[in-house]
Amino acid sequence: MAFPPKLLNEGEHVILDLHPHWWFLVAPVTAVVVALLATIVADVATSLTWLKLILVAVLLLAVLWLLLRYVRWVTTSLVLTNHRLVHRSGIVAKRGREIPLDHINDISYRQRFFERLIGAGDVVIESAGAHSEEVFEDLPKPSRIQNEIYRQIEAGKARASDRPAPRELSIPEQIEKLDELRQHGVLTQAEFDAKKAQLLDRM
Repeated sequence: MAFPPKLLNEGEHVILDLHPHWWFLVAPVTAVVVALLATIVADVATSLTWLKLILVAVLLLAVLWLLLRYVRWVTTSLVLTNHRLVHRSGIVAKRGREIPLDHINDISYRQRFFERLIGAGDVVIESAGAHSEEVFEDLPKPSRIQNEIYRQIEAGKARASDRPAPRELSIPEQIEKLDELRQHGVLTQAEFDAKKAQLLDRM
C-alpha cells in the first residue's frame, strides 16, 4: 500500500516507500512448497487416509501462515520524505513512528554475510528524544536507504540556510503588538506601560 498523499504536509513529497525485503516471505513460501510436495507424494505413493489428512492439514496451515505473513509484509512500510522518516506496521492494531529528518543524529546499517548476498539488512537510526535508537529490520538495500536519508538531511539544511532571517520588528511595531496583548488581557495596563516605557527609552 502506497503512502497516502493526504498524510503529506504542504511542500512534502515521498522519496522512498519501502516494504520489507522479499526474504521476509521465504520461510512461509518454503513451508507451502514442501507441504504441497509431501501431500502430492503421499496421494500417489500411499493409501493411508489418515496420513493424507494430516498432510492436507499441514498444507492448509502453511498457506494460512503465508497469507498472514504477506498481509504483514504489505502493511509494514518505511517511508522517507523530504521532511521526515515514517515507519508504519500492524494488521489490526496499527503502530506508527515518525522521526523528523532534522532530529536524526546518526544513520547506520548492518548486514550479515548472507544478507549482503541478497541485498537485505537492518537500518539503525539514532535521533534526539527518549527512544534514541530505532532499528528497522529486513529492509532492501540498506546502504541505499542510508545514503538517501543523508542526502535529504543535507538538502533540508541547504533549504534552511537559504531562508531569509526574520525581520526584527521596529519599536512602534513592538508597541503595537504589546497593545494587542493588553487588549486581549495577556498584559495588564501596568505591564504594558512599563514595557512601552522601556521600548521608548531605546529610541
